[in-house]
Amino acid sequence: MATASKYKVIGTRPVRHDGVDKVTGRARYGADTKIQGMLFAAMLRSPHAHAKIKRLDISKAAKLPGVRAIVTSADLPDPGNRIEELGEGAVNLAHLTRNVLAREKVLYKGHAIAAIAADNIHIAEEAVKLIEIEYEPLPVLLDVRKAMEASAVVLNDDVRCEEVGGGTTGDKPTNIAKHFHFEKGDVAGGFAKAKVIVEREFNTATVHQGYIEPHAATAVWNPDGRITIWCCTQGTFSVRHQCALLLGVPLGNIKVVPTEIGGGFGGKISVYLDPVAAMLAKKSGKPVKLVMDRASVLEATGPTPGSYIKVKIGADAEGKITAAEAYLAYEAGAFPGSPIAPGCMCIFACYDVPNGKVDGYDVCVNKPRTNAYRAPGATNAAMAAETVLDEIADKLGIDPLDIRMQNAAKEGTRRVDGPVFPRIGMWETCDALKKSSQYSSPLPAAKSGGKVGRGVASGFWFNCGLKSSATATVNGDGSVSLVEGSTDIGGSRTGLAMQLAETLGLAATDIAPTVADTDGVGYTDVTGGSRVTFATGIACHEAGLDIQRQMVHRAATLWDVDPSKVSFDASTASLVGSDGKKISFKELAEKLNSCGGPVIGRGFSSEANQGGAFGTHCVDVEVDPDTGKVQILRYTIAQDCGTAIHPSYVEGQLQGGVVQGIGWALNEEYFYDDKGVMRNASYLDYRIPTCYDVPMIETIIVEVPDPEHPFGVRGVGEVPIVPPPAAIANAIAHAVGVRMERLPMSPPNLLKEILAKK
Repeated sequence: MATASKYKVIGTRPVRHDGVDKVTGRARYGADTKIQGMLFAAMLRSPHAHAKIKRLDISKAAKLPGVRAIVTSADLPDPGNRIEELGEGAVNLAHLTRNVLAREKVLYKGHAIAAIAADNIHIAEEAVKLIEIEYEPLPVLLDVRKAMEASAVVLNDDVRCEEVGGGTTGDKPTNIAKHFHFEKGDVAGGFAKAKVIVEREFNTATVHQGYIEPHAATAVWNPDGRITIWCCTQGTFSVRHQCALLLGVPLGNIKVVPTEIGGGFGGKISVYLDPVAAMLAKKSGKPVKLVMDRASVLEATGPTPGSYIKVKIGADAEGKITAAEAYLAYEAGAFPGSPIAPGCMCIFACYDVPNGKVDGYDVCVNKPRTNAYRAPGATNAAMAAETVLDEIADKLGIDPLDIRMQNAAKEGTRRVDGPVFPRIGMWETCDALKKSSQYSSPLPAAKSGGKVGRGVASGFWFNCGLKSSATATVNGDGSVSLVEGSTDIGGSRTGLAMQLAETLGLAATDIAPTVADTDGVGYTDVTGGSRVTFATGIACHEAGLDIQRQMVHRAATLWDVDPSKVSFDASTASLVGSDGKKISFKELAEKLNSCGGPVIGRGFSSEANQGGAFGTHCVDVEVDPDTGKVQILRYTIAQDCGTAIHPSYVEGQLQGGVVQGIGWALNEEYFYDDKGVMRNASYLDYRIPTCYDVPMIETIIVEVPDPEHPFGVRGVGEVPIVPPPAAIANAIAHAVGVRMERLPMSPPNLLKEILAKK
């Protein structure tokens, strides 16, 4: 890696700052919060997937000894039907409040209706059973295409189809919340020039992020109106904003304190428990803790959407893409907000498509409102586009990596949805993979008498910038205390500390990073979109530059010279005078009180935005043609990371995304009966990968620096989950000659196709 020779700290592998607390069990997660006099809460959730609430009677529950407060939707103000931007996406407040606590009707099994706080969790759970509720069941919609039919029952009377990119907004209630349309060039003319055209339809199942820690929130509502919330969230400022709107209180009255977070992957951005815990605290006058059980996490928090996708791609005799078009319909769940927009933007983004058309639809169904899951919308899209392109390569007799390299997007390529790429590394990831040990080696022999195959696929994610803040204080011993607002999911504390250390010429161990609450740091957007190492890294770098400027002035004061005669030498972490005088950073830190006082650096990032990142994967599989079981034999991922700040964390992100992609490809799905009841709402039945399902995953870190970042960083967390299902599908096709058009490619689903082919 070029990084190691260019930088002093960046590219090294220091021990993470929070490592000791994590491995010794001292780290405090959401459910670990304890406050004197705390009450415990339980929730009433709907047994129906779609029903009107005709009557709700809490009187018997209120009389149970030990019950201290009951909250229903009637206790939350109606914020009105308006759209609010939350940093990473917008939401209709009428829908958000109805998702937190159902009002007129329930829209999915597990939809929260009421919450009870009591002296202990057993009393709270017993009281929930005493709530009397009368439902009027309504028809259940689980299939995205059936929900789009004109005759389908409408889930939300206030939803109208918004046309984005052409057309007019509809005036009738509908389950189709948005229609995106993007077009480039002459699509019909492009297909007319094609030698080979492949068109296929795909269906992907609803899947969950699979984080180990359940949602948890603890709240205190003081008599002075100040509210404090402790929660495991990906964005404290987003929680503060949502709770202020839902509770009808001033933003400044709420402080959100982040606990450690046991995984999120996009699923811990929306609020579910926080405003309910706060209202229970207000009504009871005591602190209240509310924790989800695993079934509620699966049934009632945002999974990633199931989808229906149709893709058509044409290519000439040399394999050059001439035209491509796609139709995507994504489940939004009970309320609008699926990741259909990024799905439309990502589906052909890896390639230079001269003529293209994409139509996408955001569709409400009777499932929990969908949430982000690592490159939301892109994995579904890649499954379709990458398998169709692979089939074209087969038909033309072209190496699957060669056809990708030939068509790879590069600097100056305009996507079908409009934006033009800056400096990117799509071609470089394909080239690195082609030179890899795995791709250069013959297929391994079957281990269990099955058939082996190799597949490749590429993937893209935008990566975002958004807003971040940081402050850094120089201590008397020359160490630096860093305060930032990005909740740490993947070791970002250390990655940010390393960027500040590089700026100042210090060691990573000289920086003490802290993730602050909303009162302790400037506004910072969510930990998501692969933005933290990029955007909060810029804020930390700017704080370091601010410290440099101030230390120059302190040295000038100490030496009684003009500041223009002093410079900061980051290579040696020292201040250097034009007359040859020199003092180290640490020596000057000891003298700050005698030459001006404390030094506090401030940094902020809001304008910088990333150019996006690409990854290309190779997988070898063995397929048992008699059972449909797929075993992963070997896996290699090459990804453009811009500059790898901490290579171990980069490798971990790449490997983790692949493992989740393998689960999505082969096993994971929400299994509903015809009444909309999820039949596998536990980790015994919802099948995530274990160590027995995956091999050691080889990583190739490609570095094409992003010019928008001072160290060239590109976010790495999203892209790794995009190619795996497509790569595995392509490997299966090469092993047994079956093109899978459905996720998951579980043994029953794959065996059905193998038998049909026979």
